[in-house]
Amino acid sequence: MDASTPGVKSAAARGYFAEMMMSENRETGLPVIDDDAVGFRGDARPQEPPGDSQEVMPKPNCIASKTYGTVSAERRKAMSGLEFVQGLADGTLPLNTIAQTLRYDVTEAASGRVVVTAEPSGIHLNPAGTVHGGFAATLLDSCMGLAVQSTLEQGVSQTTLEFKISLVRPITPETGEIRAEGVVLNRGRRVGTAEGRITDRAGRLLAHGTTTCLIFEN
Repeated sequence: MDASTPGVKSAAARGYFAEMMMSENRETGLPVIDDDAVGFRGDARPQEPPGDSQEVMPKPNCIASKTYGTVSAERRKAMSGLEFVQGLADGTLPLNTIAQTLRYDVTEAASGRVVVTAEPSGIHLNPAGTVHGGFAATLLDSCMGLAVQSTLEQGVSQTTLEFKISLVRPITPETGEIRAEGVVLNRGRRVGTAEGRITDRAGRLLAHGTTTCLIFEN
């Protein structure tokens, strides 16, 4: 009988039989081969009890230089809109977590203009096998809303009231990197509007849209 014998189920029993095995091996000079019985010996790696270990899954293909999270309200209040958006672009501020989920990046930011880039892949497909329209909508909503954000003063923010998009060409994983550029059309005291265009590397128009954003004090 040893630590793996059916019926020997308690941790105490397993430890007892394991120690017996260790003693026997010390006396005989034979190598210890039942590492799993006691977890680890010598330079063997420690083993977690069955059922308690968790597999560490690899992270999705994210932008290596970027982090992901939410900037606190207090920190946002201390920055102008342009400082905030430029922080997303240069990596000094964390990107929102939907950017991690959908694997897009904020790559350019100037006052009234923001560029978001992404490379469609198999995770973005709809049932027909092309890239889901919601992916294009997210890119446009992001670049247009951030374009409006980039024009705001410190202590002022915005949120999308409505947006409309038109999908003019199919997007597939073979399309390669796509670019969503948002440009402000008008920025008033309470409302801002912007337009956005998604193009491929050849400059062909894939989708376009417009947005209306509510502007308010934090």
